[in-house]
Amino acid sequence: MNMRKARQSGIERLENSLVKLIQEKGADQHATGAVALFLAFLKGVSFIFAAIVSIRYFLYNTGLLRRYPLGIQVISIGNVTAGGTGKTPVTEIFARTLAAQGRKVAILSRGYRRKEAPFWQRLFTEVVEPPLVVSDGKHVLLDSETGGDEPYMLASNLPGVAVVVDRNRVKAGRYAIKRLGCDTILLDDGFQYQKLKHSIEVVLVDSTNPFGNGNMLPRGILREPARHLKRADIIFLTKCRGDVSAVREEVRKYNTTAEIVECNHTPKVLKDVWSREEYPLDWLKGKTTCTLSGIASPKGFENSLRRLGAKVVWCERYADHHRYASSEILYALNRSADMGADALITTEKDAVRFPRFETSPVRCLYLRIAIEILNGAENFTSIINRICFRKGDSPVTAQRGRDTPVASQK
Repeated sequence: MNMRKARQSGIERLENSLVKLIQEKGADQHATGAVALFLAFLKGVSFIFAAIVSIRYFLYNTGLLRRYPLGIQVISIGNVTAGGTGKTPVTEIFARTLAAQGRKVAILSRGYRRKEAPFWQRLFTEVVEPPLVVSDGKHVLLDSETGGDEPYMLASNLPGVAVVVDRNRVKAGRYAIKRLGCDTILLDDGFQYQKLKHSIEVVLVDSTNPFGNGNMLPRGILREPARHLKRADIIFLTKCRGDVSAVREEVRKYNTTAEIVECNHTPKVLKDVWSREEYPLDWLKGKTTCTLSGIASPKGFENSLRRLGAKVVWCERYADHHRYASSEILYALNRSADMGADALITTEKDAVRFPRFETSPVRCLYLRIAIEILNGAENFTSIINRICFRKGDSPVTAQRGRDTPVASQK
């Protein structure tokens, strides 16, 4: 245990120890002493953050800061909370559906925690670098370290869809249009990215933990106030298991008109991390497994294995987007083998960050997840038709839809 902790950075240990306190209602009710004092400090910082957010939106809404149009459909997919709502599978289902309808789709991503030049070097570099093309729609051109975990995963799973990475998504969008011939943009994690003008706002809400403890970052998980849901055109309630009527009612307090889709992140298949050999989900029944993950909400992943019949005996967790060293993977593999596990299971997002091993003391598999729409499929279809200018849209209406954010039309 001490050796494992020594391998994790101090920042990751702090993140792991605080995550429950800032994610869940009531998790801090017994906090005392230094912990309570620190949480009070975070509360103060959250007020400052909220003020900055408000000022920023004021500047955009008054035109003092400019939103740049691209002249084509820009569909933003994002959330009001930090991490864990499942944006990547939702982005994938939008991209796959639109591409099947004949749209030339590009996904724009910041490429969070990808390998890039140090901040001071970027600050003083005058040369404007072109965006990174993870996929041109025909070939995957970059790895996960260079392009980012989610962009690489999307590029690998979506042949025919371009994936472009840059902090400046306006520049990335223009590149996708001019160089790659794209006519539809999906803006990954775009709800807060106001510099680029959006046509449609898709917002995800985790039905198991909609708004955390109600506080803004860093005291809570809100990236902006929950009332900003009023800007959404379609709301995806994710991780829906059972009755979510209470969550729908809470969402309707902030947005009475947006179309709502209830969905779940459903396991589809197991794959070997290195050979990509597939295993059916029923392979897990009765198997002893260990898990390794570096994601925002590991409990959901671990519980999904238990629901599939696996006996999970050990869970190794790292911070979200952790970049694995070979020694960390080897430690987890050897520990799993020592415990008599049939396999070490990880997530698809983690698997793209694994260094390659020629041999392994135990099977190393990842769980492939896809979105399953449980309720509101007609609302999803309606948005797709709207993007494709169907249902009798005239050319004038279609063009207005291209250039005018829907939120501003309400």
